[in-house]
Amino acid sequence: MNRALQLPLLAGFGCLLLLPATGFAEKSLPRAKELIQKFDADADGKLDRAELDQALLSLVPQKREYVRVLKNSKGTPVALETSVSSLESEDGELLVDLIGAIHVGDRSYYEALNDRFKDYDVVLYELVAPEGARVPKAGQKSQHPVGRMQQGIKTLLELSYQLDHIDYTADNLVHADMSPDEFAKSMEDRGESFLQMFFRMMGQAAAQASDDNTPSDTDFLLALLSSDRALKLKRVMAKQFQDMESQMRVIDGPNGSTLLGERNKKALEVLQQEIEKGHKKIGIFYGAGHMPDMEKRLQVDFELRPTKEDWVQAWDMSTKKK
Repeated sequence: MNRALQLPLLAGFGCLLLLPATGFAEKSLPRAKELIQKFDADADGKLDRAELDQALLSLVPQKREYVRVLKNSKGTPVALETSVSSLESEDGELLVDLIGAIHVGDRSYYEALNDRFKDYDVVLYELVAPEGARVPKAGQKSQHPVGRMQQGIKTLLELSYQLDHIDYTADNLVHADMSPDEFAKSMEDRGESFLQMFFRMMGQAAAQASDDNTPSDTDFLLALLSSDRALKLKRVMAKQFQDMESQMRVIDGPNGSTLLGERNKKALEVLQQEIEKGHKKIGIFYGAGHMPDMEKRLQVDFELRPTKEDWVQAWDMSTKKK
């Protein structure tokens, strides 16, 4: 697939110990020595708190999908959907729904999410912004590079932009993300850079080049030249999204990252505050790429158990638009 396109595609998805009894029958748990060898980043022979956090998260089984592509009998993609994954406390008193987001989608997708949000006590949302900042009004152009890429994807695919159609003024929506200063400091403290993430993504793209499920440059070119360009491009890109989780793991790296893991921690700090206020039905509205790590943390740190999942259609790829 065209490498220049793959990077903004990933931006469209992510730019935020109670072990279940099932899931370990097929293989035994790793020994402590093996965990130290794998997660001891500073090679001091022991795991500090951050390293232990990563080791514990690695033990939680992960089988859910957070984005899926539906196909017809001919194998043609007809819809892209995001999940609403529910987790509950053992006594059933607390419900947390992970509401996966795609930042560019059909307008009807965001309207459906707005309706869902009304059913929650609070909905925590992602947005790297200062505390108290207001979401830009619909139609206001973002000057941030990631925002500009997402706006470009929206135009290319004839879709809508999340910030234009989600009602962030609703009383029950709560900001649950880092401020720009917190984000920058975390990256500095961890020795991270956007250039580092760029090279990780390029390496992943090169590794996937021979994968039959990865769209080729020819697929992309033919879609661009099609008389129904937007629909054909969406169908080509949908193939890439099926392996989104492995792509996000590359960005996150072996010891987590600010972009995913640290922002997830911030969101769950806000979750704890909302629980302490007495809220019992809570939604977390974050990019779908955040959800594998987010769900593991809810199981480890909050002792919640997965119960059910629902799906919301983000892209309709079934017919050619008139």
